Amino acid sequence: MTLGLKASDDGYNISVTVNGIKNQDIILGYYYNKQMYVSDTATTNSAGTAIFSGEESLKGGLYLFYLPNGRYFDVLIDKEQKFSIRTDTLDLVGNMSISGAKDPSLFLSYQKFISERQKESSAYREKLQAVESDSEEAKELRAELTKINQKVEEYWENITTNHPESFTATFIKSMQEPSMPEFNIPDGVSNPDSLLQIKRYRHFRDHYFDNIDFTDERLLRTPFFVQRLENYFDRGIIQIPDTIADASIRIIEKSRDNATMFRFLVQYFFNRANESNIMGMDAAMVALAEKYYLSGDATWASEQFLMNLQERVTAIKPTLIGKTAQDLRMQTIDGGTARLHAVDAKITIIVFYEPSCGHCKKELPKLYKDVFLPYRDRGVEVFAVYSLDDMQEWNEFVDEHGLHEWINVFDPFHQTRFRQFYDIRSTPMLYVLDRDKKIAGKRIDAGQLPGFIEHLLRNYD
Repeated sequence: MTLGLKASDDGYNISVTVNGIKNQDIILGYYYNKQMYVSDTATTNSAGTAIFSGEESLKGGLYLFYLPNGRYFDVLIDKEQKFSIRTDTLDLVGNMSISGAKDPSLFLSYQKFISERQKESSAYREKLQAVESDSEEAKELRAELTKINQKVEEYWENITTNHPESFTATFIKSMQEPSMPEFNIPDGVSNPDSLLQIKRYRHFRDHYFDNIDFTDERLLRTPFFVQRLENYFDRGIIQIPDTIADASIRIIEKSRDNATMFRFLVQYFFNRANESNIMGMDAAMVALAEKYYLSGDATWASEQFLMNLQERVTAIKPTLIGKTAQDLRMQTIDGGTARLHAVDAKITIIVFYEPSCGHCKKELPKLYKDVFLPYRDRGVEVFAVYSLDDMQEWNEFVDEHGLHEWINVFDPFHQTRFRQFYDIRSTPMLYVLDRDKKIAGKRIDAGQLPGFIEHLLRNYD
């Protein structure tokens, strides 16, 4: 936008004066999903003033003004979008003033207050590091730090009480994590520490988002919103697909009254599950796909995307952890037949491979030497499926690597449809089945298998 352009009543007009920045560009940006995006650019005049103006109002959120020297300052913007900012490069926030808008001014006061408290805290912490931790001076320093924290909490409460309708109050409240209450553990409990841990976990799980309104899309344009989600899902709850899916759906459902927030959360949680490296998390992806995309709720998704997703879900569902593996009756290398569900083993490893595959050439010998040989006497069997139909190539590969003690099978006429039932998109493809032929693990490298097998065998000991 050019200097001096006047906005309509529905737009924005923000005058920014920065002493020391003359005839240079300033960028107006905003936060979204842990990234910063450019919204507008304006050039300062000889007095250091730039006018940011547009016919459409800015969406509420935390914005930043990025200066040519690489420094920036944040301004909270909501309904009031015609105001002036003055500051200088010596202390961008400390010397800043805002006129013409209450909410940005209120947030600026909050910024200055927090900045001063942080300086006080830093000074006390430096002194604390220089004294004995159990000394009287240390106790006094910790008491002062507690007082500072109390001042901050009182300030928060003052804003939320006296300015409840402001975006500043919403912003501050949303950043606060609910406090952990004191739990009473009954006398005589055999393991009080474990019970206390369970109570704390359940409280965290059920109340972590108490201060966040998932229908307020302004929170999407703040730097902390996605961080709160990540903290909860990465470190707060158990990494089990059903748990992740249930928690994701519980949060998404809170956003249904706001289409923008609803779309963001559906896409966010679906992508997290789809891109997860945790084994079995594709079950969470399938649950979210069926709940929102394939049900028709994701109205923004294209027909092509939905068609591809339906194909992907159909392919994955038979291979989800806990599913009974599809039975396979195949021809053995010596001309007989073998049936997967007839394998009498505590653990059955199915591996699909091609001899010409470079990764197969490395992984299968490791699987034989480092997994099969050490564990076969403990109830581990390998059902090795050659996925092509060249008998000579197959025999040469088995002979070369000495894989004769495996159950070596193939399906030259593709009657079993094993590629469909086991989602064979690349080789080697490996599945671990328990005694009941339920899928316990999949897509595990040979190097990771011993530890996983030990874990499974403990269930039989």
